[in-house]
Amino acid sequence: MVAEHTVKAFDEDMTRLRGLIAEMGGLAELSITEAMDALVGGNEDLAARVIARDRRIDMLESEVDRLSVRVLALRAPMADDLREVIAALKIAGVIERIGDYAKNIAKRVGRIEGHKRFEPLTLLPMMNELAGDMVHDVLTAYAARDPVAAAEIVQRDAKVDAFYDSVFRNFVSYMVENPATIGSVAQLLFVARNIERIGDQATNIAELVHYAATGIYLPEREEVPPPG
Repeated sequence: MVAEHTVKAFDEDMTRLRGLIAEMGGLAELSITEAMDALVGGNEDLAARVIARDRRIDMLESEVDRLSVRVLALRAPMADDLREVIAALKIAGVIERIGDYAKNIAKRVGRIEGHKRFEPLTLLPMMNELAGDMVHDVLTAYAARDPVAAAEIVQRDAKVDAFYDSVFRNFVSYMVENPATIGSVAQLLFVARNIERIGDQATNIAELVHYAATGIYLPEREEVPPPG
C-alpha cells in the first residue's frame, strides 16, 4: 500500500511538472509571436503585454525548480524518471531565457523610425517564424517524449543561423548605403540576434528531450562564429 501510494504521488508530481513546462512553453511561444507583431506594427501596448508576461514565465520557472527539488528529495527517482526530472528542471531554465529574448525584442518597439516603410524590418518576420516553429515543435516533442522529432529539430537550427547571417549582411549593407538609418537598423540587428538565440535555445531543449527519452547524448554541434 505504501509503495502504491508513493508511485501515485510520483505520477502526480510528474504530471504537474509536465503541465508547468507546457504552460511556460505556451506563454513563451505567444511572446515570440506577439513581440514580432508589435515590432512590425509599432504597437507599444502589445509590446508592454509581452514584457509584462515575462514575469509570469519567471514565476513558473521558480515553481518548476521547487517541484523538481521536492521530487528529487522525496521520491528518489531512478533511470528514466531521474532523467526526465533533470531535463524538466533544465528545460524550464531554457524556456525562461526564450521568454527573455522575446521580451528583449518587444523592448525595441518604438525605437524604429518610420517602421511601416522600413525595408530592413521586412526581413525579420520569416526568421522569427522559423525560430518560433522550432520552439513549438520541440515542446510538442517534449510532451510526446519523442527523441526522433527532437533530433530533427536540432538539424533545423542551421537554417536559422544561415538566415541570421544573411540578415546581418543585408543590414550592414543597408546602413552603409543609408547612414541616416544606422540607429534603427542597429536595433533590428539586436532583434535578429535575439531571434537567432531563440533558435539556439530550442535546439538545447531538443537535446535535453532526446537525452531524457533515450539516455544518449546527441553529437555535439559545431559552434558557428557570428558574421562580421
